[in-house]
Amino acid sequence: MKHVIKRGVLAAGTSALVLAAVTVPATAIAATKSKTRSAHVSSVHSKTARTHATTAASAPVRHVAPAALTSHRTEEVGVVGHPYRAQTVTVGIAQLQRAVPGTNPMKVLGQLPGVMFQSGDPQGLDTYSAQIMMHGFQQQEIGMTLDGMPLGEMTYRNYNGTNPLQAISSENVASMDVSRSAGAETVAATNNLGGSIEYISSDPKDKTGGQINQMFGSNSTFHTFIRFDSGKLNSSGTKFYVSYMRNDNQMWKGAGEQFLQQVNAKFVQPIGERSKISMFFDWSDLHQDVYNDYSFDMLHKLGGGSQANYYNGGLSGYQTAYNAALATQGLPGGSYPAGFSSLSDPADAAYYSGGQNSVDLLGGLKADLQLTDHVKWTTTVYGHNQQNQTTWVTPYYGSPNGSAMSDLVKEPEIRRFGILSAVHYNVKHNELAGGVWYENNHYQSPMNAYAEPALVNGTLSGPLVNDLNHFSNPFANIFNQTYNTNTFTAFVNDTYHPVRNLDLHFGFKSVLSTTRVGNGCLNSNYYYGIGSASACEGGAYYANTEGLSASQAITSGTGMTVAKPFLPHIGIAYRFLPGHEIFIDISENVHTYAQSGYKLSTSPFAYTQGAYDTGHYRPETAWTYAIGYRFNNRMISASAYAYRTNFNNRLQQVSTGSIINPVASVANVGGVTMNGVDAGLTIRPIRGLELYNSISYNHATYDQNLTTADGTYNTKGQQVVNYPRLMYKARLSYTWHNATAWIDGSYMSARNFSYVGDVKAPGYWLANLGADYKLGNMGNYIHGAGFVQNLVFSFTVANLTNAGYISTMGEGGNPLNIANGAMSYNSFMIGAPRQYFGSVRAEF
Repeated sequence: MKHVIKRGVLAAGTSALVLAAVTVPATAIAATKSKTRSAHVSSVHSKTARTHATTAASAPVRHVAPAALTSHRTEEVGVVGHPYRAQTVTVGIAQLQRAVPGTNPMKVLGQLPGVMFQSGDPQGLDTYSAQIMMHGFQQQEIGMTLDGMPLGEMTYRNYNGTNPLQAISSENVASMDVSRSAGAETVAATNNLGGSIEYISSDPKDKTGGQINQMFGSNSTFHTFIRFDSGKLNSSGTKFYVSYMRNDNQMWKGAGEQFLQQVNAKFVQPIGERSKISMFFDWSDLHQDVYNDYSFDMLHKLGGGSQANYYNGGLSGYQTAYNAALATQGLPGGSYPAGFSSLSDPADAAYYSGGQNSVDLLGGLKADLQLTDHVKWTTTVYGHNQQNQTTWVTPYYGSPNGSAMSDLVKEPEIRRFGILSAVHYNVKHNELAGGVWYENNHYQSPMNAYAEPALVNGTLSGPLVNDLNHFSNPFANIFNQTYNTNTFTAFVNDTYHPVRNLDLHFGFKSVLSTTRVGNGCLNSNYYYGIGSASACEGGAYYANTEGLSASQAITSGTGMTVAKPFLPHIGIAYRFLPGHEIFIDISENVHTYAQSGYKLSTSPFAYTQGAYDTGHYRPETAWTYAIGYRFNNRMISASAYAYRTNFNNRLQQVSTGSIINPVASVANVGGVTMNGVDAGLTIRPIRGLELYNSISYNHATYDQNLTTADGTYNTKGQQVVNYPRLMYKARLSYTWHNATAWIDGSYMSARNFSYVGDVKAPGYWLANLGADYKLGNMGNYIHGAGFVQNLVFSFTVANLTNAGYISTMGEGGNPLNIANGAMSYNSFMIGAPRQYFGSVRAEF
């Protein structure tokens, strides 16, 4: 969690990756969006749909076979507004409910072929370690929306949105549309090089009622969800819901707490039979101690359990951290814990504490209007504010009160608003659409320093600082930047149906995004301890922590524009026999420049003015070519998907110099070529029994060697960092009457940790086991208890074999090679051991 960047390290988020989601596991996919919807389908499809409906009671998922379109589209009613998504799959509420209550919905997506989800905690709620990658693309390159509202890049310290976890409670997610390749041109995102994940919130129910979920688990995990649905309040159908969620748990290693509470509300007002106005509101309050970053040196010498974590844990932990800080600074009385002295970098092995406090307010108003039988108009207005504090107690620099440590706190704030509007028009064999998106985002990114108490002869000079409380009154302001970004996108597309079983799609998106940086504030004197404060308040205290001389300044008073008027998307979908479909997809997309605090990302603005002035930047782009095949019937679901992606103008963070005093900049280091294939098979041989298997292969390699001021590194031909070349996933489930039991397993091959591939995380197997029992309506068992409906008890064992493995990688960047300190670089997480969860869910 250090804010400094080590020598020979490239930042996370810089490798290019591609989505090629493949087969549709029946345990993970509710339906396959293989075409633009039609109000009328062929009799063959109707029969197939009925057949699958009969098996839904015994199987957890319903597969919908690709449907044939009618030839007379001018007679269709209310079918406009469904975009072409040949490569899109949908994960529905049934699959989300199979997960442990409160689980990150992205962890459910990790069951899909070609999708990797990692986290340092078993629920996937740790926002620092949560990581999703799809076919080589990492989360910064995947567009994410909620009911169409953009959520921005999924990063720790998001600069233009929020983590989906903080936008909506998992129980309120109705479905997720996962788009392969470069996401559809209709998605409100400027980073969707690797596809998109579109969250759809559930609507209020027509009948008055509610829902309660209660879960207990290992490490004092406690999850509560309560929702009230008003039902229809009048003849026009006015309805709403409001929910409260609380998730609280202790960390599985070390001392610390992870807490999240959230309020969601949604209001729907129907207008006539086919139009409506809806409002969504979210308030999220997150307080999390985070798990420490690990290095291979720590793993080999300290083990992968709880031996090395933050020292956090009362006075004794503070004393240990204090002694380590004294040793780091070469002061009398300093010492490291037993075993730490043998590490090549004992100061970075553990810190006293690190955490995050974040409060989000997100709201949107949407008008969904069916103007005629052929014209639909949707418009959404939204606003979002996030106030964030991420902390790290540094052992390198003390506080003015004489303490050997101080708390560095990055305190970014986001204030953004926007509008989306689109018109869909069906005429004859064409489905035409056009739309625009505008957003203004005001982002501030300061870092401040707060005092930690001094410790003399075991006595504290003040109370211990709790990183989960909100900070105020810093003793120094280290740096600050103010970003203002205006984004405008527009799209036009047409899906043409020359015959009922063939879709020909062409569309394009235009992107215009301008970011200006003002009020750059960097306290060089503060760093060097020479005289009084200059740009930032706080006085002369620290030595240089950011690799700056007193004459250097952070980038300020400048701006950059990304203008891409034509980003095409071409698609073909052909349903040639009942249940069979083949599709081809070709698309280009762009990633606008990121924003962040000083040296926290690959943003060209996040470095010195001198580095910015000498840099030559072009936005990252990607072309993706894909071909896929699907087959669905009552007994078998099979699919294959092959893809190629050419990623250009890859921006990476390059560091040279010493570990503690690096010189960092952003460089255009070329491209990545990715070729991959996924294949999957789900069989349902008898009623209630389902077996799913999938395999994914991804060959994603760098096109050029990397040249820095220190020399040339042999990255050409190396697999991209953090993503495996091979993944295998399997799941067996059986439903008998009201009981369901399942077991799943997955294999992940080795992953490159260093860019030249001389340090790798080993491959591993992981298994999970679960069962649930549905009692249904309690009135069938207890007289007068009929108001309790859909009562479900469930039990889950995560990491069944208690496997030790490396989960998240690259959260703090990736090293170049062993010679540049790859073994001692702290930037991966240890996966959680075996965990147990039990829950009860009921509706009223």
